[in-house]
Amino acid sequence: MTTDKPARGGGREAQRRRTRKAIVDAAVRLSSRGATPSIDEIAAAADVSRRTIYMYFPALDELLLDATAGALNEPPVEAALSDPALADDAAGRVDVLIRTLLEYSPQSLPLGRRMIRLTVDPPLNGAPEPTGPRRNPRRIEWLDKACEPLRETLSEQSYQRLISALTMVVGWEAQIALRDVRGLDPQAEQEAMTWAARALVEAAVREHDHQR
Repeated sequence: MTTDKPARGGGREAQRRRTRKAIVDAAVRLSSRGATPSIDEIAAAADVSRRTIYMYFPALDELLLDATAGALNEPPVEAALSDPALADDAAGRVDVLIRTLLEYSPQSLPLGRRMIRLTVDPPLNGAPEPTGPRRNPRRIEWLDKACEPLRETLSEQSYQRLISALTMVVGWEAQIALRDVRGLDPQAEQEAMTWAARALVEAAVREHDHQR
């Protein structure tokens, strides 16, 4: 039987997330000095081997793009999701997440286009496939934080299905579809993305209410 619940919370998976974060954080710190760091420099700063870095990032460009996108988006998103006025409002928290991401999209979307191109193609030069997902779990973590008010309300299966569904309508891929396929301007893009995300949150809540 299949499930929408990903492998979360396990020791190995948690360690992978910590290792990946250490690598990205090291790349951010080194890049902030104004020069492009090498794999050896990043490995030393993250206290991992070169081989470990290539397990997560087959190409240096992919790692540097990931680090740049994180440095750009993480501070404003974390601040927005920490607003006490939205502490119990999952739909409102998802709204503000979308609004914040789109506010920074002029800088981040070009990075996203390059990141998608790097991660959808097979690794170059015979490099091994990365361990776990090809992309940083940053978006999942933000959606998880945004939907935290529903954590105790929905069943675990329903909650994880909601996060999976929101992953399809919040992020670079959704922006690219709305811009390149639908030809929407930024305001219409935000309205469409916000409407779709709110509809998913409200549908999950309605389903829970009907099952009680």
